[in-house]
Amino acid sequence: MIKYTINKGINKPIEFKGLKAQYIGYLAAGLGFTLLCFAVAYVMGISMYLCLTIAVILATADFVVVFQLSATYGEHGLMKKIAQNQVPDCVVMRSRKTFLKLLN
Repeated sequence: MIKYTINKGINKPIEFKGLKAQYIGYLAAGLGFTLLCFAVAYVMGISMYLCLTIAVILATADFVVVFQLSATYGEHGLMKKIAQNQVPDCVVMRSRKTFLKLLN
């Protein structure tokens, strides 16, 4: 009889080295930005050692910030925090027209 293994990770977020969901994309974008900065600085003629130093500092900062965000906010917490900041404190209505249109 053939035995098939069952994937029990259905509907779970992608996880890589403790990073979940969108934080993997943030880390990839940060590392891509670091590579781009290194390439631009190297083409501009800046010393190779200075370029490497800047790239290592940027990559380290990217890792620290992304892992800290992941630990602080969790899988969906950062998106919730950003959405919460976009909600206005109050809505001011200076006219009755909006309410009168509801009756029509």
